[in-house]
Amino acid sequence: MTAGRTLILSVDRDDDIGYKAGVISPVVGREACLDAATRLGIADPEDSDTNAIFQAIKTYDDLFGKGEDVEVAVIGGNHMNMLEGDRRIAELLEKVIADTGVENCILISDGAEDEFVLPIIQSHLKISGVVRVVIKQLPNIEGTYYIIKKLFNDPKIARSVLVPIALAMILYVIASLVSDEIPAMLVVIGIIGVYLLIKGFDLDEYIGYIYYGLVDSFHKGRMSFVAYIIAGILVICGVIAGLMSIITYYPVSGDAGLLYNIMTFLYGAIIWVMTAGLLAAAGKITDYVQNERKALARMFVVPFFVVAIGMIMYGAVIYFLSISPVEPFPFNATEGIVAIILLTLAGLIVAFTGIYYRPLVQRYVLDWIERKMRQDTEAEEKSRAPVYKKIKY
Repeated sequence: MTAGRTLILSVDRDDDIGYKAGVISPVVGREACLDAATRLGIADPEDSDTNAIFQAIKTYDDLFGKGEDVEVAVIGGNHMNMLEGDRRIAELLEKVIADTGVENCILISDGAEDEFVLPIIQSHLKISGVVRVVIKQLPNIEGTYYIIKKLFNDPKIARSVLVPIALAMILYVIASLVSDEIPAMLVVIGIIGVYLLIKGFDLDEYIGYIYYGLVDSFHKGRMSFVAYIIAGILVICGVIAGLMSIITYYPVSGDAGLLYNIMTFLYGAIIWVMTAGLLAAAGKITDYVQNERKALARMFVVPFFVVAIGMIMYGAVIYFLSISPVEPFPFNATEGIVAIILLTLAGLIVAFTGIYYRPLVQRYVLDWIERKMRQDTEAEEKSRAPVYKKIKY
């Protein structure tokens, strides 16, 4: 018998029980889990999470029948944002542990997202077992076709697979119609490469997090929404300026090399991107001043670091291009050395300035919060004080 109370846990990372069946997690207890599985099965009979919940109930019944102290629960994440979903899973798991007093866990999983869920559970509970649910399918061509068809009908898979393919096809047609000099296949391969790079470094969830943060700031009427939109436009302008810089300083003869083209691109784009970063930071700081001054000190140094990094990179780019044998470029080697020295020193001064004034800002913010709390306490005490009226006899 396992020491301590055991939690039979089914994790629905994309929260199908909430999105499709309208069940609010956490769902704790056999009857509640059975009801959630039934409602999800009715809403979508082909969802694998239904089988996982039924397996959790079966495992609970088996262990409970053997006299073990067990509890069964289902936890959902977030259907649209996996990063927020993982945070929600951690919070709900803490709540289930506090309510049930469990000490170890048996995870019921369909096997698809173990690598994401397991570390979250292991940070709160000891995992004493993992049960993977595999849905049986007919091993024939018709069954395989049906499975692929249903996968493509899933919105998440459609966004991950169909959208990049469709985008590549559209870009191929546009590149073929617009220019004969640039091979259309080169454009398509480049776009697919960028997409695979984003997926390979798992940046799509962070991009989604930024998107939903932008939507949230719009719904709350925050200044950061306007600042982010303008910053995005400036980044696009920076990309265009970088490409124009490559065209302007591209050598008349000979091959400049990839590194030279990258540096030329940065030469034209850095100022625009740095301005975009400053504007985005200014919008966020404005929101903190109006709504969340306690976090202002953390954000205070960001504009200083943006300027510092931009200046140092700009100096390094100018120096590299000035010593490059490729002609023409508006700076010679001596001017490039002066530029990298002056801009590096200026960037360090800006960074140290932000670091120096950060404690002062933090102290000011804490003093302001303390004064505000004192004023609120005094106002509350005054409102509770008895009111005496003179009565004339």
